[in-house]
Amino acid sequence: MTHNSELSERLAVLATMELFADFSDDQLQRVVNLSERRSFGTGDVIVDQGDTGVECFVIEEGRASVYVRGEYVATSGRGSMIGEMALVDHRPRTATVVADTDLLAMRFDSKAFRLLLEEMPKASERVFATLRERLERLSEL
Repeated sequence: MTHNSELSERLAVLATMELFADFSDDQLQRVVNLSERRSFGTGDVIVDQGDTGVECFVIEEGRASVYVRGEYVATSGRGSMIGEMALVDHRPRTATVVADTDLLAMRFDSKAFRLLLEEMPKASERVFATLRERLERLSEL
């Protein structure tokens, strides 16, 4: 696969994700530029509860399970953001996320994540809406 066709494929995948819905081609290109691709094998720990958050991920392909204090709470799939809560509130990670399948994700370090939120208000609104839902779910545990 050539670099251009791989990039086109990634942009097409991003455009189908709720987090990036209605983004312009230039905005999707910026999302790709801010991130780097990471792959995880089945069983790999993507983020670990209690760790300091220095990065977050958006799943491109695959599924992962989310655990809080060892209890299963959710499954995350394509388009799900993982690990952003610790970057927003600068506190230790609130959950452990383990790859259920081979998984491909976009990785954003803390600076790239901050730029994503600053430059793209739609992304910021969606990330904070997701955080609100997660906090409500956590408070019920």
